Amino acid sequence: MIEFNSHSNTLEQTQYKYSLQDISEPNLYREIFPYEEIPKCTFNHRKVPMFPPDEIWITDTTFRDGQQSRAPYTVEQILFLYDKLHQLGGEKGIIKQCEFFLYTDRDKKAVYKCMERGYKFPEVTSWIRATKGDFQLAKDMGVKESGILVSCSDYHIFKKLNMTRKQALDHYIGIIKSALDVGIRPRCHFEDITRADFYGFVVPFALELKKLMDESGVPIKIRACDTLGLGVFYPGAALPRSVPGIIYGLRHHAGFPCELLEWHGHNDFYKAVSNSTTAWLYGASSVNCSLLGIGERTGNTPLEAMVVEYTQLRGTTDGMDTTIITEIAEYYEKELGYSIPSRTPFIGKHFNVTQAGIHADGLMKDEEIYNIFNTDKLLNRPVGVALNQTSGLAGVAHWINSYFGLKNEQRLDKKDARIEKVKAWVDAQYTDGRTTALSDDEIAQAIQMLVPELTK
Repeated sequence: MIEFNSHSNTLEQTQYKYSLQDISEPNLYREIFPYEEIPKCTFNHRKVPMFPPDEIWITDTTFRDGQQSRAPYTVEQILFLYDKLHQLGGEKGIIKQCEFFLYTDRDKKAVYKCMERGYKFPEVTSWIRATKGDFQLAKDMGVKESGILVSCSDYHIFKKLNMTRKQALDHYIGIIKSALDVGIRPRCHFEDITRADFYGFVVPFALELKKLMDESGVPIKIRACDTLGLGVFYPGAALPRSVPGIIYGLRHHAGFPCELLEWHGHNDFYKAVSNSTTAWLYGASSVNCSLLGIGERTGNTPLEAMVVEYTQLRGTTDGMDTTIITEIAEYYEKELGYSIPSRTPFIGKHFNVTQAGIHADGLMKDEEIYNIFNTDKLLNRPVGVALNQTSGLAGVAHWINSYFGLKNEQRLDKKDARIEKVKAWVDAQYTDGRTTALSDDEIAQAIQMLVPELTK
């Protein structure tokens, strides 16, 4: 069949038939994933068109995947962070959903407390075992959508479930029908999609879901899970690792609309953010993230990173309050005892702190020269400098002005005699071979002794 696509303004072939390939032995793509070596990235040089959805948004897995790599959050901690996600997402609800476990009394109490807030966004959704009893539990608690694990690579189907592809597909369809029977919107987690036979299992399974969705009238969401972070965003990369190919295929060959496609990435190969952005660009409306990227192994896509990516792609925050990112980071460090690496983008203590003296001199003249954007306005994080043997008078002046919040006429110039006194102390710290930057506490104590009037 040929149809005119109003988005691309071209005639396109739309009739593709992909049937389940029920093989007797698993296809583990050993040429690509030899296991004894680093995985290979192969190319077939087939490129698919970008198809950015009309709307894109973020969903959160902090209280599900994010809890699989740390001590469980308390109910009070979950409620605080849920409030912050609501504030960060803004009135338009760019952070559209949060998913929760429903296993323990603590999980259930947290869900009830969050639902009592009455927020439209983020919507509370669940992740439960794929049983009819658990679906009924979610329904009884007032949860309208729930995640269902439907592993789709032969690694999982053959090795973990001990099933054939046909057995797995039939099993999954039965589970999803159970969710529909009790009135739960299914969110199908296509686990390990970047090692799955895309045309031999993923698309045929998605087509069955599309048929079920059309029959029931209930929307069924597909979450494409890059379980081991193997996805790549390179143009012309081949499946099963191609993120553009996966999202395009689910849209074009399985007929799923953008708003029912979601990407869930992991950061095993440092590609979580880029892969999530690519999923947006190629037609998935939703990307699933966790706060600070905390999740299994190397973690999930950091939610705060996708807030910034959204703003870059759309040219607006759309009402998101980006200063909340700093409040969340401070809460993790001060209240939860979580140590954020100091140079982590947007949230690390020194992410916008420079050490080079020549850079500090530029910052004194105009911070825009060496700062990525107005971090003071957008993140409530003034640009800073770290002091070491190369900082110079400008670096010392900038540190003092920033640390003590000196504005306008109160600001000290690098030629001020007090700056020279502190600079002499800094230089003295390195005469015996010190190589590390001075900590804020060390400098503050020195200033208390050398220039006590600044600390009053």
